[in-house]
Amino acid sequence: MSALRGRVLVVDDDPMNRLLLRRALEREGLDVEVAVDGGQGWELVSGGGFDLVLLDIVMPVLDGYAVLARMRAQEATATLPVVVISGSDDRDGVVRCIELGADDFLPKPVDPAVLRARLRSGLARKRLADLEREYREQVGHVVDAAAAVERGEFDPGSLDGVAGRDDALGLLARVFGRMAHEVAQREQRLRAQVGALRIEIDEARTARAVAAITETDYFADLQRRAADLRSGPGRQNGGTP
Repeated sequence: MSALRGRVLVVDDDPMNRLLLRRALEREGLDVEVAVDGGQGWELVSGGGFDLVLLDIVMPVLDGYAVLARMRAQEATATLPVVVISGSDDRDGVVRCIELGADDFLPKPVDPAVLRARLRSGLARKRLADLEREYREQVGHVVDAAAAVERGEFDPGSLDGVAGRDDALGLLARVFGRMAHEVAQREQRLRAQVGALRIEIDEARTARAVAAITETDYFADLQRRAADLRSGPGRQNGGTP
């Protein structure tokens, strides 16, 4: 059976339990941190970086109920898998922890096979939750890209991370990127055409304005007078120079 991967926090005030659990977890290939009471456990888990928590119920400073309630009240730890460590006669305590959001429980004394099964299940849930969160974030990148296209501010590199996926979302990002690029190029061509058309319109307007002046009787009379002036003063008076 393949080794497990992940970082696990053990929160237990019993030194022997901590030692046994640490050794068992490290044999499974896991990175392990330990906390000697609920207060230290909360400080460590709120710092992030864990994939699963093994949590004792009866502890000083903060008991397991308080730690679990705080975890589920914080967005960063709301879905972090928690396996409660409980004595076999503490049925009510286990039920209360499940109601507070614990994912599973591990009876004392710990059976290695049961521990391994709980670990595999919890770590699988954590990986699934991470994938779902990543998927939602990358869907958000595509939505943001669509809004950027509407504003004319789309950066093709903004979808590189999503386009690298080999699933339907990655395909969507690649197609969207190509379409956005084509739309941008089409807009550039249209702007160039509109600019050329405006020049033609301005030239036509100028020609019409000139024609409106040069085709009048007044302008024709001015032209005749100018011609007379160019012909010399003698011709204007009917004589020879």
